[in-house]
Amino acid sequence: MATAREFGNWLRRRGVAFVEVASTQGVDFKCATGELFRLYQSTGAIRVEGPDTQLARDVRAMGKTYSPLRKLWDSPEEPPAIVPPADRRVFIIYGHDTAARNSLELVLRRLGVEPVVLEQLPAAGDTVIEKLERYLGEHGNVGFACALLTPDDEGHPAGREELTGLRARQNVVLELGMVLGRLGRRRVVIFHKGQLELPSDIAGLIYRSFKVSIEEVQSALYKDLLNAGYEPDAAGL
Repeated sequence: MATAREFGNWLRRRGVAFVEVASTQGVDFKCATGELFRLYQSTGAIRVEGPDTQLARDVRAMGKTYSPLRKLWDSPEEPPAIVPPADRRVFIIYGHDTAARNSLELVLRRLGVEPVVLEQLPAAGDTVIEKLERYLGEHGNVGFACALLTPDDEGHPAGREELTGLRARQNVVLELGMVLGRLGRRRVVIFHKGQLELPSDIAGLIYRSFKVSIEEVQSALYKDLLNAGYEPDAAGL
């Protein structure tokens, strides 16, 4: 039987922001991404409400797959990602380096998965952030994302021009945070080009460093997709 503490810790390990509210029947976990998980203290069962996201599907599936639930919530590791076999889409987030994006798209297609570039999705008047929210909500079974951090900007602490360094675009960092909140750490890989300042306070993530082309780390990407529940084509390596 799962307890509120165990389930809350499991959500935190996935990087999910939520508010915990006690009720007469148990505890409600209201997630920043819209999901609501109601844990009944008498039975340990969890009711899933809200958008049909990957997180919601994972909770439903794990409730069916693991018995007893305590084996899952007590585990120090995140549970295996559950990705529908028919869905082979992967989100791509990038800044100004279109050559790196093209390289990533090519590698993904060789591995038999379909790259989805946020900027190329139909806008319907939405900003990029609104599109990300809308498409992740509609396509909650997109189980993986790649973020390209490339040296597009320069920055330094106020009054310390001598400490100027290369940084990724701020919109890329913001979108990365949103995707992490939706998919969890195990299903987001961060590619960074050369030496640049990486976002702070996001340790424990999957980083892949390259110099020119994503082909330099395609074998690692292949393993990352396998670990996320995908079935990439080894012939594409």
